[in-house]
Amino acid sequence: MGMTDVLIVGAGPTGLVLACDLARRGVAVRIVDRSPTPPRTSRAKGPNPRSLEILDDLGVAEEVLAAGSAPLPMLKYRDRRPVAEADPWADTAPSPDARYDRGWLIAQWRLEGILRDRLAGYGVRVEPGREVVGLAQGRNEDESGSGSDGGHGAYGHVDVTYADGQAGRARYVVGCDGAHSSVRKLLGITFEGTTAEDQVMVCGDVDLAEGALDRTRWHQWFDEDGAVMLCPIPGTRTGWWFQAGPERDGRGRPLAPTADGFRRLLAHHTALPGRDLTRAELLSTYRVNVRMADRFRAGRVLLAGDAAHVHAIAGGLGMNTGIQDAFNLGWKLGLVLAGHADAELLDTYEEERLPVAARTLDLTSERLRATLEAIRRPGGGLDTAITPDTTGLGVGYRWSSLAAHHTDAPTDVAAADRAPQGARPGPHAGDRAPDAPCADAATGERTRLHRVFAGPRTTVLGFGPGSATVLRETAAAYGGDAGVRVCRVYAAHEDRAGAEPGAVVDDAGHAAAAYGTGASGVTGAGTVVVVRPDHHVGVLAPADDARSVREYLRRLHGTGRSAERSPGMVDAVRKG
Repeated sequence: MGMTDVLIVGAGPTGLVLACDLARRGVAVRIVDRSPTPPRTSRAKGPNPRSLEILDDLGVAEEVLAAGSAPLPMLKYRDRRPVAEADPWADTAPSPDARYDRGWLIAQWRLEGILRDRLAGYGVRVEPGREVVGLAQGRNEDESGSGSDGGHGAYGHVDVTYADGQAGRARYVVGCDGAHSSVRKLLGITFEGTTAEDQVMVCGDVDLAEGALDRTRWHQWFDEDGAVMLCPIPGTRTGWWFQAGPERDGRGRPLAPTADGFRRLLAHHTALPGRDLTRAELLSTYRVNVRMADRFRAGRVLLAGDAAHVHAIAGGLGMNTGIQDAFNLGWKLGLVLAGHADAELLDTYEEERLPVAARTLDLTSERLRATLEAIRRPGGGLDTAITPDTTGLGVGYRWSSLAAHHTDAPTDVAAADRAPQGARPGPHAGDRAPDAPCADAATGERTRLHRVFAGPRTTVLGFGPGSATVLRETAAAYGGDAGVRVCRVYAAHEDRAGAEPGAVVDDAGHAAAAYGTGASGVTGAGTVVVVRPDHHVGVLAPADDARSVREYLRRLHGTGRSAERSPGMVDAVRKG
């Protein structure tokens, strides 16, 4: 089988996003799934705004948008009559710092197909029907991640055994294999939490007779004795997502979902005859599970997505949290495998994502409680579950050791005076780096900061003339293909003669507003922002603080050209 860099177990959205991110970094990656054919499930209804930004970075957002549809207004019924309509997105609009103001409806299997195609473009294909039954970590190193080599021993590896008796070996393994994760069980990692046996829903993909219901609405019938929800599946003429309270037996126990059961539920709660439901498949029972792994890493094996955390469906954060786990982990694995960063960098994956998972568990449980309360009253519905928290745009890592905290103080006294309670405008280290429309300095073409960040690199933004020196030093140290790019952001009034390639013009002032650098034009000092490959701010410092930038980049990317591992590379640099 040979050695691979990273073996990903599980080819759902989490595993596929991670595989795409690693493959484009040139990492040797394999992705296996126990299912003999691509799994088709209808649980997730689509990416939220933050996941759309990630899919955009991976180059598939346009395709996802085209294959899906905007989220629909919700039409709510009681006793078969429409009683209320709600559009949770009526008051939102894209803003300069966030291009996506709402999630998108797309069948999960369709999203997975788009990601599999993207992955195939890198020459990597999902290996179906491969179930992992054994994991053994090479013990010739300190596996705790705290040794002198950061747990990244020269011979470190994981031996993998498959159900068919075959074996493989990988430097790292990532379990993206869902709530019943084999990888998690093989590691003996506990999955603490609760299962609410009484909070049960039956789900499936169904076909309804053409014209039976208006396909521009998500229909929700909430009655005293149960509920039926029908949402049109984008890209189909007659397909709908069906969710309902289950039928129950004489003792009140939920019955397993069946097509006939769905027909009875439809006839009972809606004005449609049962026969209008012509097909039902992908039937499943959903129980509210709120569980979390107590750690996301054991040596060279990591967990992501539902393998690490599961929670209430309210707010639609399950798949999204997994996609965001993958985007946090991919660049860290990439830099460690390339030999630029110490393996200790991998500890920051759990440090950053475990608290986010814990908070997501609380948030979704609270939204579920609020929704269950809302639907007791006529007109209440699933819109209760949708809040600004569910966009994912506010998730940051201010507590992380990768957030350079000294920069949280205002950069000058005047700024401190203007800012409320000494708070500085703009993001803090650890926060999501805002987007902003701007223009290419050389061509005048429209672009935006998230396009500048796109691709598997760290970006150093420089605002103000004072930032030129740091950008020049950084380009000299990490130029070429070392995974660091620099970008000077010019204000509209600045002279940009001699602008470096890749520089942008903040012609409407949106970037300065988003990053709180408006004052830098006055003081002339300027500001430097280091943006991690996952679009989070690492350092935000005055431009004369070159040391902070240097130290941060050294931690992620090594010392740059002077420390290239391969002598041939050094010679090439010298000759150049």
